[in-house]
Amino acid sequence: MSTESHQRIESHHGLESQSHAQYYVPAQSKWPIVATVALLVTVYGLGTWFNDLTAERAESNGPLIFFFGALLIAYMMFGWFGAVVRESRSGLYSAQMDRSFRWGMTWFIFSEVMFFAAFFGALFYIRYWVGPWLAGEGDKGVSNMLWPGFEYTWPLLNNPDPRLFPAPDGVISAWGLPLINTVLLVTSSFTLTWAHHALKKGNRKHLKIGLGVTVLLGAAFLALQIEEYIHAYSELGLTLGSGIYGATFFMLTGFHGAHVTIGAIILTVMLVRILRGHFTHEHHFGFEAAAWYWHFVDVVWLGLFIFVYVL
Repeated sequence: MSTESHQRIESHHGLESQSHAQYYVPAQSKWPIVATVALLVTVYGLGTWFNDLTAERAESNGPLIFFFGALLIAYMMFGWFGAVVRESRSGLYSAQMDRSFRWGMTWFIFSEVMFFAAFFGALFYIRYWVGPWLAGEGDKGVSNMLWPGFEYTWPLLNNPDPRLFPAPDGVISAWGLPLINTVLLVTSSFTLTWAHHALKKGNRKHLKIGLGVTVLLGAAFLALQIEEYIHAYSELGLTLGSGIYGATFFMLTGFHGAHVTIGAIILTVMLVRILRGHFTHEHHFGFEAAAWYWHFVDVVWLGLFIFVYVL
């Protein structure tokens, strides 16, 4: 090899190393503004919808505004994430960018942990302190003067004021649909881990099978939860308006169901990308981020199953 050729090769490697050391700064984007408007419209529509329901108005523009905002959010996410995917596949991201994405996803999941911690905290506070106080127990047992004769039990099937909040006729048994859903979600964690290991080994066939099965298990979970909600509302009288037990039950399981829905959508997008040949055994943080999120959702469900259904 000539000296001139050797110098050109060294120069090329030097430029390549320099480009990988640089932090990519994208061009100006419309997506942050679109996201802001979409979130504003969505929340405004949801608030209008709920206010009209509370006021028992026959007609409301809330649902229309809400769904229009949801469509804007879908448009924003499709466009913004699409831009990130194109930048990533173009080789514009360095190792520093990869670390930034990982830290961002870590803090996002931490915020979700705190979100559910707040609802679990409310459940424990009501269950182990407020309820006994209203029944005359503990250092604040004087609260019993609000509803004399009230006897506290959990699940709360005898509300202090049944005229305002009619108590449910029963609760969901932990050993029916909730147990099946637990098996489904735990199994989905195993199939997703199988897919992840297949991706690391470059086994595209097992990757597609494992991820496809995971998406199907997530869809089955959501279908059974819908069936559970129908049973609770139509046969047990267990609703958001049936007292504090109904409120905590649907807030915890409902928000978790929303997270499962989001996770299933994310995994479906990952499956479509894999079918199109995206990701390699070395560069696949998009898949890893989706896996982190799904495992987090699974862990939250185990807490729900134990503290909401079993205990």
